Amino acid sequence: MRASSILSLAALLVSFSAATASAASTNACSASSPEHRAALVELYTSEGCNSCPPADNWLSELDHARKTSTIVPLALHVDYWDSWAWKDRFAQAAFTTRQQQLTYTGGGHVVYTPEIFVGGRELRSWSSDASFESRIQQLNSEAPLADIHIDGHPSAPGHVAFDAAFTARKNLPDDAVAYAAVYENQLVSAVKGGENSGVTLHHDRVVRRWIGPVRIVDGHALITGDYVSADGHDGVVAFVERGATGEVLQVAELPSCGS
Repeated sequence: MRASSILSLAALLVSFSAATASAASTNACSASSPEHRAALVELYTSEGCNSCPPADNWLSELDHARKTSTIVPLALHVDYWDSWAWKDRFAQAAFTTRQQQLTYTGGGHVVYTPEIFVGGRELRSWSSDASFESRIQQLNSEAPLADIHIDGHPSAPGHVAFDAAFTARKNLPDDAVAYAAVYENQLVSAVKGGENSGVTLHHDRVVRRWIGPVRIVDGHALITGDYVSADGHDGVVAFVERGATGEVLQVAELPSCGS
């Protein structure tokens, strides 16, 4: 997708509301989910796949162009491309499992890279401006079924602790579960083997830690954790999804807290 197309996408996004989050002070920060259903965009990718770098760049451009919480992107590196020639240092078996589960519950039978899910549903035509924007607008037009609030604060030099609280709204399905993901930006790999041998890859929104599923009991759930803050390149995403289908019902993001 061209940068100009990404910028046109940014133009359709509404302005930050007071419910979205920003730093409260240099010692603590917080974020809350918006009053609309935000769209979790999941890219399944690998450094061993030579068709993945364009999708990685697309996700980075999407992240840089967005100006609101209408879209929350994440990159999950799968491990089935790993080989003796090159092992993706960001790959996790848990991400391969999640990709398989989302695919199968959505009626698919084959996983591949790069693959995009929006709101827990595969979007094969993600590189089409019209298809992608239509899906985002559809989700943003819906009311959320849960509220999410994330608090963060430095817990030690170079470390950030966070609490993600989840509160059910009316009609939240009984099988709803909560997740949190720690991501990192501005990662660089000089690939020395495999399909991308000799290429320097740049990654943003790479999930480094995955927590969940956590059951929502009596309308509430809490996920706590911490991470090493790398020069403001880290952050936390928290979301609620249906356990049976993988449909993402709401998502919130806390960018890096100053440490």
